[in-house]
Amino acid sequence: MSQASATPAPAGPDRTLPQLGRGFFWQDLQVGQRLRTFRRTVTETDLVNFIGTSGMLEVIFIDTTYEGGAISGRPVPAALTYVLIEGFLAQTMIQGTGLALLEMQQKILAPVCVGDSIEAVVEVTGIRPTSRSGRAVVTSRIDVFNQHGTQVMSYTATRLLAGRTD
Repeated sequence: MSQASATPAPAGPDRTLPQLGRGFFWQDLQVGQRLRTFRRTVTETDLVNFIGTSGMLEVIFIDTTYEGGAISGRPVPAALTYVLIEGFLAQTMIQGTGLALLEMQQKILAPVCVGDSIEAVVEVTGIRPTSRSGRAVVTSRIDVFNQHGTQVMSYTATRLLAGRTD
């Protein structure tokens, strides 16, 4: 094909195309709707990076030979479990539509250790449209389970989500 007949390169991406990976607008959700995340194995590297970044240098997390703890195995901070699940939600459910985390209440129900695999079930428990810009306050319960089906954490999150503009 000659240079003259070639289609010129676009000036930028076509903004009318659907965007891959976009989270839910609040209008896409309904109270009672349930969703499941992928499952992820917690690794030693996850633990080391998290405690190094967070400063949670508690002996049960940094000493593999520590015998004074109440948990056998290689426990990880509950905050790490929470962050991994929130990472799934940020990449999928609220990517580009989550505007703010307004409130969170959390219960730790069982330990998570290096080598455990975790996943979550999210249930939308409330949707309250706001008077500003088509936004809504969306509340959900997130139940986190290990590979044995044992619930290890439960938390509620109240978020401000964007609405469709069209």
